[in-house]
Amino acid sequence: MLRRLKLKPLLIFDRVLASSSIARAAKELNLTQPAVTKAIQELETDLGVELFERTNRGVVPTFYGTLLGGHVKSVIAELRHLTDELNSFRTGESGHVIIGTLISASARLLPIAIAKLKQDRPGVLVTVREGPTDRLFPALATGELDLVVGRLPEADLPLARMFSFEHTVLYEEALCAAVWNEHPLTLKKKIPLRDLLDWPWLLPVTESPARLTAEKLFLDAGLSMPSNVVESLSLLTNIGLMQSMQAITLMPRAVAQHFAQMKLLSILELGDIGQFGKIGYSVRAEKATTPAALHFIQCLKLAAAEL
Repeated sequence: MLRRLKLKPLLIFDRVLASSSIARAAKELNLTQPAVTKAIQELETDLGVELFERTNRGVVPTFYGTLLGGHVKSVIAELRHLTDELNSFRTGESGHVIIGTLISASARLLPIAIAKLKQDRPGVLVTVREGPTDRLFPALATGELDLVVGRLPEADLPLARMFSFEHTVLYEEALCAAVWNEHPLTLKKKIPLRDLLDWPWLLPVTESPARLTAEKLFLDAGLSMPSNVVESLSLLTNIGLMQSMQAITLMPRAVAQHFAQMKLLSILELGDIGQFGKIGYSVRAEKATTPAALHFIQCLKLAAAEL
C-alpha cells in the first residue's frame, strides 16, 4: 500500500472532504471534475474501501473517509512543517554549523563571531571542536567540519598539499610572551629573551605549525630552546600551568590581551618578537558551503574587523 499510495490523490481527497463537493474541490485545485473523481476512485481502489457516499447535495464521507481524513490532515501538516524547515535551512535561518578552532581563534575571534550569528540566527545550531591543525584539516576534508578558524597553515606544509582547501585571511596576528598576572617578571620592563630561558615554558606540540614559529624565535635570537618545557595546545590547561608553575608561554597578542583585560595574564615586554601568523578561516574548495555556514562566515568577518 505504501508503494501504491501517492501524495496528489491524498491532497485531492483532503479538498473534497473539506468542501463536501467534487465540483468545488475541482475548482479550488484548478482541475476538471472527471480528474478529481478519477483520483478519488483510484484512492478507493488502492485502499479497498469506499471513502464517500454520493448524494444530491454532494459527497459525504463514510466511516473510512473520516478515518483517513484525520491521518491525511496530519500528513499535510507535517509536509507544511517540512517545507518551512527546508525554506528556513535554505535561507540560513536554521541549520547546523560545525566549526573547528585553533587556539588562536578560540578565546576572542570565535566567541564574538558566534555571538553575532546567534543574535541574527538563533535557530542555527553551532558545534565547536577544538584541536591541532593535523586533526582539524583532515576532518574538514572529509566533511566532518564546515570550516576551520584560526592560524592558517603554511603553504609548504604537507597538509596544505594533501587536500583542496580555500583559505581566507582575516588579519595578521603578532606574537607575544605572556605569564600569570602575579608572575615576578611582570615587574620588569624590556626583558631580554635570554633572561627567560631558565623559566618553565609552555610551547605548542612539535607537529603544530605554531611550534615552528616558536623555534624560529629562539633561533633568530641565537639561543637554544628552553630545557624546561611542557608541550600543550590546551588553552585552559596552559592558563592553569601558568599559574601553578609560573610558566611562560607564547600566544597570539589578541588572545593575550583578552585575558590581560580579565586580570588573568600579563604580556611581557620583549620588544618585537615577530608575527604569529595569518588568522582566517578555511573551507573545502570543492564543496558548497551551507547557507548557515555562509552566515557564520559573514559574522566572522565582522568580528575580525572589531579586533
